[in-house]
Amino acid sequence: MFYKKRILISILVAVLFITDLIGQKTQKPILHAKEWIAITGKPLGATAGAQTFIKGGNAIDASCAMLAATATMWDVLSWGGETQALIYNPNTKKVIGINALGIAPTGATAEFFLDQDMDYPPPYGPLAAVTPGTPGGLMTMLAEWGTMSLAEVLQPAMDMAKGYPIEAQTANSIEQHKDRIREWPYSKEVYLTHEGEEREGPYPGEMFIQENLVNTLTKLVQSEAEAIAIGKSRKEAIYAAYDRFYRGDIAQELVRGTQEQGGLITMEDLDRWQVYIEEPEVTNYKGIDVYKLTSWVQSPVMLQALNMIEDMDFNTMPYNTTKYIHMLYQVMNMSFADRDFYYGDPYFEPKEPMTGLLSKEYAKERAKKIDWEKNDENIMPGDPYPYQQEQNPFLDLLNGWGKEETSSFSPKPNLSDEFPVDDVFYTGTTSIQAADAEGWVVSITPSGGWVPAVIAGETGVGLSQRMQSFVLRTEENPYNVIEPGKRPRATLTPSMALKDGRPYVSFAVQGGDSQDQNSLQFFLNMVEYDMNVQEAVEAANINSFQMHGSFGKHDKSPGKLLLHESTPYWTRKELKEMGYQLEFSNRTSGPLNAIFFDWEHGTMWGGSSNHGEDYGIGW
Repeated sequence: MFYKKRILISILVAVLFITDLIGQKTQKPILHAKEWIAITGKPLGATAGAQTFIKGGNAIDASCAMLAATATMWDVLSWGGETQALIYNPNTKKVIGINALGIAPTGATAEFFLDQDMDYPPPYGPLAAVTPGTPGGLMTMLAEWGTMSLAEVLQPAMDMAKGYPIEAQTANSIEQHKDRIREWPYSKEVYLTHEGEEREGPYPGEMFIQENLVNTLTKLVQSEAEAIAIGKSRKEAIYAAYDRFYRGDIAQELVRGTQEQGGLITMEDLDRWQVYIEEPEVTNYKGIDVYKLTSWVQSPVMLQALNMIEDMDFNTMPYNTTKYIHMLYQVMNMSFADRDFYYGDPYFEPKEPMTGLLSKEYAKERAKKIDWEKNDENIMPGDPYPYQQEQNPFLDLLNGWGKEETSSFSPKPNLSDEFPVDDVFYTGTTSIQAADAEGWVVSITPSGGWVPAVIAGETGVGLSQRMQSFVLRTEENPYNVIEPGKRPRATLTPSMALKDGRPYVSFAVQGGDSQDQNSLQFFLNMVEYDMNVQEAVEAANINSFQMHGSFGKHDKSPGKLLLHESTPYWTRKELKEMGYQLEFSNRTSGPLNAIFFDWEHGTMWGGSSNHGEDYGIGW
């Protein structure tokens, strides 16, 4: 009886909350457009996309320009990072996956790091670096589906590298990490513009100049021009620039500068690395096809969660009521437990059981295990193999998984509502959304090489720190153990959904292990709670920390739950009684960026959350 009364109270509160939400204005307006939309993590980055559209480029050209610009301005990523994308091709009516994640270099074995008494590869420094992926990803997308030259698309980024007014977020991050930056000579030259002074990093608004990066980008453009001059096509000329980065003098300096500072990347590593053009994973949720990348990133987590949620009764779970929050937490933790044990690079053995993991029947069995009265701090990975008619080769590891773990989070008596959010959980990444009237749609979550990054010699290229997302012990995840040539299981996860065979919504978010949590809730906000795209990106989300983190020490915090600070007292009380340890923030919406396609009116609606500095422009 008490439980039923609690549900009725929660429903009433939720109805009042949603009524208030719909009645009030969002902090940012919807972007209404007919011809094109460009959205990314910084205003200057969005401007680069808008400039490209105005010059006649399509959504591929504009997204590549935004990628180059945000990498140049160190919007928590740089040129040596990684790029993951979904592209809707209006000519084929298909969604394409782009895998431009770097690989572990020669010598990067589990034994190498274990012999140095490491539990995981380091989070910073030259030994954290996989091979650069963003240059190859950008040039592949542009060559295959763009319309403009590399020179045209790189022009905004080259102008910025010659000097742009650095934003406070990046400038202050450099100052914060200056002691570590001093360890790396080429990083120190670029970042510490006032070395020896009280503030050694740049000041907000100061012109930030990157001469070596200008030279590197100029070499790419020169190679393109030389290829055009001898009769090569636009596509062939862009791939000539690609070859110079990964096999020519740029590669040689990148390798030399990396190895000088203790890194492992070789010329052979750069030469054998390649961009994979893939068929993405997909599930159907109530008539909507949702597309994600496969197991080399955490993307299928959202698809697994949607499969579990699909048959649930949302009439009994109004938005952000206790029951809804509890359901999300349990479903996400089941999906993430599977991620933590089964996800890895699909181009290496053993093969991930993706058919079983994405089976609707498997999802139904997982959902039956939800304890609706309290949080389950001991959620384990399931066994998807029977759902693809196979036997699990790692049952012994599965049965013992997590038994020796100790939580990094020790609940304190009288835990304060002001318990701080873990910054590492949101490390790195930006997001890029672009669409045009021709029908091209692009969703990207580029990352890697965030401040403080090791800059590779005189290239101006900051190296990725993605090696830390590997594990060193088979018992943790037999699919994600580091070895040369392998991609780490990353967190980066663009999203796209089609309805009736046409683009419905394209979306992405930064935030490490929170990405598929926030993306899932954004999607449910639109589909189940009838929010428009701007309401959906600003609406309060929750975050679980019960999965293993993908950075640093891969810690997990069972029961730890992030809520919006507006969460009412009675919801907080009920959640605490269910075993949750609560923390709060005044913005929990992402930062999400999204484009909704209004086919009734032939227009596009852009949404950009109020969480950070994300910004969009449309026409």
